[in-house]
Amino acid sequence: MGKKFGIIVVIIVVALIAVSAIFYTVDETKQAIILQLGKPTGGIKGPGLHLKIPFIQEVKFFESRLLDYDAAPAEILTADKKNLVVDNYAKWEIIDPLQFYKTVRNVQGALARLDDIIYAELRVELGRHIMIDIITKVRADIMAKVTERSNTKAKEYGISVKDVRIKRADLPQENERAVFGRMRAERERQAKKYRSEGQEASIKVKAAADREQTVILAEAYRKSQTLKGEGDAKATRIYAEAYNKDEEFYDFTRSLEAYRKALESDTTMVLTQGDEFLKYIKKVTP
Repeated sequence: MGKKFGIIVVIIVVALIAVSAIFYTVDETKQAIILQLGKPTGGIKGPGLHLKIPFIQEVKFFESRLLDYDAAPAEILTADKKNLVVDNYAKWEIIDPLQFYKTVRNVQGALARLDDIIYAELRVELGRHIMIDIITKVRADIMAKVTERSNTKAKEYGISVKDVRIKRADLPQENERAVFGRMRAERERQAKKYRSEGQEASIKVKAAADREQTVILAEAYRKSQTLKGEGDAKATRIYAEAYNKDEEFYDFTRSLEAYRKALESDTTMVLTQGDEFLKYIKKVTP
């Protein structure tokens, strides 16, 4: 009984090994080709269960999903002779595993070939445009053209390039410093211009204010002198009229006014006896 059980187990193991050697499964995310003695045979195998000849045929699996290509940053010369450090990436897929295996063998070989193709196309296309247009205007058109031409060249390797994109496009470090210096100089020039324009406007405003002040003061002085002259003329006329009415009384009032102004408290005056200034005081003195 034990001997028969052992034989059954051996038969089952051998059968499983034979089945695994004969049958293979292709996942839905994969595609496969059969190598017979190292040479492709039998076409492309899609998802599902398939047969192969044990020990003679070998299965090679390849991705059927989109794959990434991420290039290292590289310098490219633009139409206006400016260096740009371009960092790009692409989406690609294997559309012909047989051709892919014959030409590039594996993903590493494909990436090396894509690096050459895409970099060459980027260099050609970016070299047709000036830097400012690349940065601001035509990047989408450039990417579309590079994708189309890269896809055309990559088909001979069983590859389809779906999309090429520029992640960033920067100036080399030494150029960045030069551009920053020019930008700073331009900003300083603009600042000086604005300051000088402000100073000029300030001077004009101050000059206009000073001129207006001078005109106002001159007009005020003219009016004050006119009024003063009119007042003096009126006072003179009044004095003249008063004098003509009573000369003695006018002389008396004028003398009293002079006494009031001249003979203030603690005032000392030295006059001769015949001085006319004190004639009215003499008359009232006992």
